Amino acid sequence: MKTSLKVALISSLLALTPVANAALSVNVGAINVNPDDSSSAIDQNSALGLKGSDNTQLGITVDYAFNEKWVLELIAATPFSHDVQGSGAIEGNNIATIKQLPPSLIAQYHFLDSSNKLRPFIGVGVNYTTFFDEQPTAALKSVLGTDDVTVELDDSFGFVAQVGANYKIDSNWGLHAMVSLMDIDTDATVYANGEKALTSTVELDPVVAMFAVKYSF
Repeated sequence: MKTSLKVALISSLLALTPVANAALSVNVGAINVNPDDSSSAIDQNSALGLKGSDNTQLGITVDYAFNEKWVLELIAATPFSHDVQGSGAIEGNNIATIKQLPPSLIAQYHFLDSSNKLRPFIGVGVNYTTFFDEQPTAALKSVLGTDDVTVELDDSFGFVAQVGANYKIDSNWGLHAMVSLMDIDTDATVYANGEKALTSTVELDPVVAMFAVKYSF
């Protein structure tokens, strides 16, 4: 169900982008999601916590310029995979592996005019993160004393702040770099033998960085 929701959301956002328009550009490159390295306490024990690992995937962003200054950007990527790690008394143990997609829609303001090769920009927007394919590790099953373990993470809405720059090589080709701070908070629940065993509100709040090749139509 979550995967279907993810596909539907991204398809809907892409459908909003006017493809056949000279103001359209696409950026393709490496995108890294690096969650906040602090941990979130597990409700049942404040000495225990959870935190996520970083991951790099193929990033695709679509930019639509309303005019010389204002651009609407849609951020998409192949699914990110993270290890959910323990902290405190369970430091160093992987609790689960998860996958997520954080599509984001951002309004950017571009400085300088279009005749400049290098143009910095800032942006603000909204993010929707969907989590799926949550898999508990053998270590977690051992701690809970059963193989009947499931992990669920709730989807998240949050704000995005962004800075970056575009460099124009010629009329079509260029380079794109950006760094975004995303507000991603999720409620994690672990079930053992069908009963709720652990809960935690995990504040991922990742720094998202991308370096890409830009093509303007």
